[in-house]
Amino acid sequence: MNLHVSTIGDGPDLALLHGWGLHGGIWQDIVDDLKGKWRITVIDLPGHGASSMPQDDFTLPTLAKEIAQALPPSTSLIGWSLGGMVAMQLAADFPQRVRRLILVASSPQFVKTGDWPHAIDPQILKVFADNLANDYQSTIKHFLALQVLGSDNERNTLRRLQQLAFSHGAPDPHALKGGLAILSRENIRQRLPDIKCPTLFIYGQNDRLVPKASGRDVSALLPDATQHMINRAGHAPFLSHRPEFVQTITNFLDEYRPT
Repeated sequence: MNLHVSTIGDGPDLALLHGWGLHGGIWQDIVDDLKGKWRITVIDLPGHGASSMPQDDFTLPTLAKEIAQALPPSTSLIGWSLGGMVAMQLAADFPQRVRRLILVASSPQFVKTGDWPHAIDPQILKVFADNLANDYQSTIKHFLALQVLGSDNERNTLRRLQQLAFSHGAPDPHALKGGLAILSRENIRQRLPDIKCPTLFIYGQNDRLVPKASGRDVSALLPDATQHMINRAGHAPFLSHRPEFVQTITNFLDEYRPT
């Protein structure tokens, strides 16, 4: 399998993982803000953007293993949404590869169960999965619209998200199906205590996919993690509230910046 990896900037290493159905280009604005202080590695998840599908099954352990091999030897890592779930798995499986971990609008379990109430109804993801085969682009557009609901500048944020989302072509249909299966079925809550590096969770106050109350559930499993809530943000705070997002991650990374 070939992963598409791009590197820009100079300084300590920082790697970025995108969400479902998208590609590394979604981070373009953030890369522009950070490349003066960090050497940034942007990776297209397997089957997304310019990366090919993995030879093994499309599972969290497989994705984490493939991406770990493409990372710098020791890097800070930012993961958004599905990319955050992959980043959690990676930090737990390969702790020596991750110095600092930032998880944006992400969760160790995306769907609601009796013992994990602050999540989304599994029926929402089932609808997306059912619609994928019929109309990929419309399904992605509906998913993007869900990500900006409740956010400041909702229309402008959605326009920018759509502009970036469709700039690198369509992801592999098997990757889309596999990614939704991960979001719908995976529960890696038990792996959170295996994450030993300093960790920051960033939530959007009005996120419809990762409700803000999920932070309380995460705190019980990873009490040493730092949390930051971005007011009036949805599921893509790095686009809707870019200055606050950049300042938040910069403060966290600078606290542990190598001297």
